[in-house]
Amino acid sequence: MLVNGKQKKLISIRDRGLLYGDGVFRTLLSSRGQALHWPLHYQKIQHDCATLGIACPSNAVLSAELNKLLSQYPDAVLKLIVTRGQGRRGYMPDTHTKPTHIWDVSEHPELPTDAISYGVKVRWCQLRLGTQSRLAGVKHLNRLENVLAAGEVGGEGFEEGLLMDSSGNVISGTRSNLFIVHRGNLITPNLSLCGVSGVQRDRICN
Repeated sequence: MLVNGKQKKLISIRDRGLLYGDGVFRTLLSSRGQALHWPLHYQKIQHDCATLGIACPSNAVLSAELNKLLSQYPDAVLKLIVTRGQGRRGYMPDTHTKPTHIWDVSEHPELPTDAISYGVKVRWCQLRLGTQSRLAGVKHLNRLENVLAAGEVGGEGFEEGLLMDSSGNVISGTRSNLFIVHRGNLITPNLSLCGVSGVQRDRICN
């Protein structure tokens, strides 16, 4: 793990990412020493930081740290977190706070071997996503809705849960964007009020 470019595993207990979920993150895959779609992931993290008013680390800084990790972990799952940083007690952001950025490394997940050929079993979640247009699409650290919804999925062979908003519109999975093929057309939910806009969703749409 890297914290602000240094090899360590600790952050301050006053970091606003920990206290309030005041930050953003993105998860990307490395394969054979290459970070897949890194430029798109950086655009997303930069956009999400701007939405929250957090100063995003430069592409040069993050790319240098990423290359360092790729040399050690050529095949892994890499998670980049950017928080507003340490702050005073209270919700009010401090304009002088220096952002914290963290790289975490995990092994590739084990996926069902027949998922591509036969699909996966999913279920509807009872939890409904709240709507907030200012945060719609942003992959912020406050993911309690997803945590609670994921708790509904376990058991009976289900791999994922489907989420609707309070009006009954289908939005996403607990950890995935959705697409439907209907009469030869590819359809994906409108994320203008809630949900996370993923890199792979953008690649397909564009």
